[in-house]
Amino acid sequence: MGMGRIGVGLRRWVASVGCVAVLLLCGARGQAEGPVPETEAMRARVDGIIAKMTLEEKIDYIGGTGFAVRAVPRLGLPAFEMSDGPFGTRSNAGFPSTTYAAGIGLAATWNRELAEKVGAGIGRDARARGVHYMLGPGVNIYRSPRNGRNFEYFGEDPFLSAAMTTGYITGMQREGVSATVKHFMGNNSEFLRHDSDSVIDERTLREIYLQPFEAAVRRAHVGAIMDSYNLTNGLHMTQNGYFNTEVARKEWGFNGVMMSDWDATYDGVAAANGALDLEMPRGRYMNQKSLLPAVKSGQVSEATIDEKVRRILLTAARFGWLDRDQRDSTISAYDAKNEAVALQSARESMVLLKNEGGVLPLDKARTKSVLVVGPDAYPGVPVGGGSAGVRPFHTVSLLEGLGAQMGSSGAVYYERGVPTLMQLVRETEFTTEPSGGQPGVKLEVFGNRDFSGAPLASTIVRSIDGMAFNEESLSASPALAELRRNQRADGSGRIIADVARRWTGYYVVPAAGRYLMALQGGGEGSPSRAFVDDKLVMDDWTLVRAIQPHVTMELTAGPHKIVVEDTQRSLAGGRTKLGIVAEEKVVSAKVKEMAAKADAVIVSVGYDSDSESEGGDRTFELPFGQAELIGAMAAANKKTIVAVTSGGNVASAEWIDKVPAYIEAWYGGQEGGKALAEVLFGEVNPSGKLPATFEAKAEDNPTFANYYPQGDSIKVDYKEGIFVGYRGYEHNHVKPLYPFGYGLSYTTFKFSKLAVAADGAKATVSFDVTNTGKRAGAEVAEVYVSDDHAKVTRPAKELRGFEKVTLAPGETKHVSVALDDRAFAYYDVDAKTWKIEPGRFGILVGDSSEAPELKGSVDISPAAASAGAF
Repeated sequence: MGMGRIGVGLRRWVASVGCVAVLLLCGARGQAEGPVPETEAMRARVDGIIAKMTLEEKIDYIGGTGFAVRAVPRLGLPAFEMSDGPFGTRSNAGFPSTTYAAGIGLAATWNRELAEKVGAGIGRDARARGVHYMLGPGVNIYRSPRNGRNFEYFGEDPFLSAAMTTGYITGMQREGVSATVKHFMGNNSEFLRHDSDSVIDERTLREIYLQPFEAAVRRAHVGAIMDSYNLTNGLHMTQNGYFNTEVARKEWGFNGVMMSDWDATYDGVAAANGALDLEMPRGRYMNQKSLLPAVKSGQVSEATIDEKVRRILLTAARFGWLDRDQRDSTISAYDAKNEAVALQSARESMVLLKNEGGVLPLDKARTKSVLVVGPDAYPGVPVGGGSAGVRPFHTVSLLEGLGAQMGSSGAVYYERGVPTLMQLVRETEFTTEPSGGQPGVKLEVFGNRDFSGAPLASTIVRSIDGMAFNEESLSASPALAELRRNQRADGSGRIIADVARRWTGYYVVPAAGRYLMALQGGGEGSPSRAFVDDKLVMDDWTLVRAIQPHVTMELTAGPHKIVVEDTQRSLAGGRTKLGIVAEEKVVSAKVKEMAAKADAVIVSVGYDSDSESEGGDRTFELPFGQAELIGAMAAANKKTIVAVTSGGNVASAEWIDKVPAYIEAWYGGQEGGKALAEVLFGEVNPSGKLPATFEAKAEDNPTFANYYPQGDSIKVDYKEGIFVGYRGYEHNHVKPLYPFGYGLSYTTFKFSKLAVAADGAKATVSFDVTNTGKRAGAEVAEVYVSDDHAKVTRPAKELRGFEKVTLAPGETKHVSVALDDRAFAYYDVDAKTWKIEPGRFGILVGDSSEAPELKGSVDISPAAASAGAF
């Protein structure tokens, strides 16, 4: 609702105290644009609109139209537009927008205020484009580095995630744009996202997975929640009344719109009664065909339908959408202020993990030549794949960033070092028979998804590449042409058919040795697998374990049978492709020669939109050839620095001891290359801290044994319970490679003078932070609470507060961190409430979860514990 409807008295109060004091009410343009509380007048207005709607219109209204809530022109209701996010406004028309550091990178800043700036910047871009709902932030907890969407989320700790979530949503909604917190809930993997059932006990739900969503509702007053694809404890989330109604609406007081993820609705009647308000992208299940009979038979009440419409319209009224054009012509589509925030988000996200011998920052006076190598060095990789793939106006690659940093003081050289997957595919030669066959592979196409019956078409193609099966191929087969004539459209313009494809050929190995095989799969809905000599070597058939898997094999000289299979829902195209290369040849000879001559080598490796994306998980190992590239560069040049682009940890055992410096760069958005170059040369002092623990090896992760379902089950049992992330490593007595909250700086800091003051069931933790080094820098002071006297098993420590402090050399600042009563509580399942066991609690302060510098305690009395307000 606009400022004009808040009231004269409030307007005068706002004018007298200014926008700084009323941040939640004042927008960037000096007027209230964010949501306001519901009023009787709003409810009367909305009820008046509903009274004019027919039942058919109301049912139609709770089904979307692509990326919008449908317009009802006869009632004067505009369409309420939506846009993917969550790191920028992903315009459906393909128009670019400012692109910020990805969610896990933003979490690595540990900067609530910056999260608020990012949210506000995205909100401004949304207003410039007429967008009402931004589909973000994503706040699911990081359980394992394999999750393909970890890069969108805020890490492993619910307290940190909740803090970043609150800042982001507050900033965005202040601009008059509703945030949509997602994916509610238990969506902690991508391998079987429509069918997997997250089995999570109540205490774990409350203490870990629900907390960011709860903060979004209770603290940030989010306008919308998006239900996820998966089942949680036996029910799909879009029909899960326990979470949608009992928890979100009744316990937390959520009064916004509960919408589905795209095509995440599976039963119209169950979804209607399970508190889903809006089915997206259209009413495939909550439609007239299913709901009109259900209303007439009493399965669904008309009052239930009315309430869904009411929530959509009341949300619109609270945000002022019924009284203004959402497109704000005073905001530039290209906002320079947003670009500055994007750069800040990238700068503060960088985490320096290793700096042996002080090799960083690089000294321009001594560094006259830098070689930058690797797949992520150029072009820049701003974000991962899927719906989070924002299109920037521009992207600064690391190559360009280093060039700008060096200027005329030295030379920057570039070599990719390893082939692209497409290059590998094109350079991989096959024959149709072990000997005497034709060049290429046999491609068979089946009119089903299980390869039954005779193929509809069979042809010889040059390589294993899904795109080789194109329109021209279709016209050559009468059977395929007939299938195409009879296939259906899915409503989005795509042509849909159930087909399976099989490529069969022989790869002739010139000399025995180790060979790399890399596969690009299609992800969700397009499973793939690869066989070598009839042995399954890469399996993304039932579970998409990695969108771009690879394997290293010992192969003897001579022909080896290669078979690749996939299924598709579209006759033309597809992402499936496969290539093979000798391990010794994957790194170019040229780059090795260049590395030996350079003063320093920067290896920029990691993932991109093809290898880390929604719809499937990703490998823990770096994509094909990258570990070999790091090893080759380290052997050629002792000053080799590794920078990784990823949504979480990667396997590093092969190379971590060979390189002196290691930076986790996440996905830095449009300014990532500039920010990383500034950190490498010391123009920016790194201040990022890990929002997720980095394990030394995959098996160390607390979820390793139960991340995937067992056998044919779809159930993913969260057997680790509350012991996820650093809680699990400490509980299992496993030392990680780098602990949660860890990150190095070019200066040093000291914590001192700890004081803890109790106030009932709350406390204030005070201490000094001093910059003891010679450079200005920022330190994150992390406050953990320990409880060893509760009747239930609790983690060794849990993050309960933090503060980011910027200090000049020699400067000291006094810091106070408030701990609320929830900081000392656990969830009592029997009592169905939060509970504090009275007694002495440990207070730990430091710069990571592993080694707190200050230790104190606080006593909470039985009276104070029982009076805690949760």
